[in-house]
Amino acid sequence: MVTTSELTEKFINEHVSVKDCLKKGLLNYSALSRLIAGELDIEKETSKEAILVAARRYKDKMKTRPLEDSVFRLFEESDIEIKNRVYVYTLEKSIYPDALIDLEKQVKNDKCMVFSIEGTKTITVMIQKRYRDLVEKSFKGSILNIKKELSLVTITSPGIEQTRGALSYLTGLFFENGINILEFMSCYDDTLIVIDSKDVEKAMKFLNF
Repeated sequence: MVTTSELTEKFINEHVSVKDCLKKGLLNYSALSRLIAGELDIEKETSKEAILVAARRYKDKMKTRPLEDSVFRLFEESDIEIKNRVYVYTLEKSIYPDALIDLEKQVKNDKCMVFSIEGTKTITVMIQKRYRDLVEKSFKGSILNIKKELSLVTITSPGIEQTRGALSYLTGLFFENGINILEFMSCYDDTLIVIDSKDVEKAMKFLNF
């Protein structure tokens, strides 16, 4: 049987904004207890008290300040690059691989951007708009989906692999600001995030660490 304490921790973990405010001591525990009790449809006063106690204990267990400091320092020293007019193609995995290799060679020879990610059933290609005709000609009949007019945000953070919680913090910023991450990948120090171009201005406000 799941205890009230476990339900409380699960609720906090699933609500990033609540967890962040709890970390920073910005929550009224009684108000939080009432919120969680309402969400979990709990009416017993003893259970509401148990929620309050569990929230306090959860806060004590986090002890995150040293971790947060290292994450903040990491992103304060990060570099950010934006590329606009990005297209994302989802291709059938059965495509002839030489066509993809030829595409990557041509784009890289032009010193332009192209990324490909191989999944279990599909291949995702991120590329600049100027190459759309080439992609659509090369993979005609194998294109399952096209996402247009996107922006690629590249955040270069030396040491991110050794910094616990960094990616969680970063993706949480997008969630808290209502920005959907359409594609996400990482390569050593680089974190690559694809978003709708209309959200770039909003993203730059909170990415200006």
